[in-house]
Amino acid sequence: MTRLTINGKSVKSTSDPATPLLDVLRGELNLVGTRFGCGAGMCGACFILLDDRVTPACDTPLSAAENRSVVTIEGLAPGADLHPIQQAILEEQAGQCGYCLSGMMISAAALLKTTPHPTEQAVAEALNGNLCRCGVHRRIIRAVLKAAE
Repeated sequence: MTRLTINGKSVKSTSDPATPLLDVLRGELNLVGTRFGCGAGMCGACFILLDDRVTPACDTPLSAAENRSVVTIEGLAPGADLHPIQQAILEEQAGQCGYCLSGMMISAAALLKTTPHPTEQAVAEALNGNLCRCGVHRRIIRAVLKAAE
């Protein structure tokens, strides 16, 4: 049994410790906001925060999250409130298909936590690990800058 904290709640998983964390989040815990993209941790669709660090859940084994804090897109903001990046994404109509957005928002939230007023270049660098096939990077960058206001 693996114990971890997901979105502020203590959770026990009976999955094999070698199981990718993404599979546990989606399949066992029904937290489906984190997406499967490339399976190699290179596209950003599966990004979560592991002890406040942006981490690909697709190639992180469950055992690596034991006794650690995991935040998914579902836990980015408490209660009914939206995280500032979520609100800005909506206001800027920054999403298109939405597949990359959960990972983008995780990356952006991590940046805003450490750098509350980033430059446009800092935002672009923070989102560098997130691929978007629809090409909305410019709108996402604009939304992150708005969330920082």
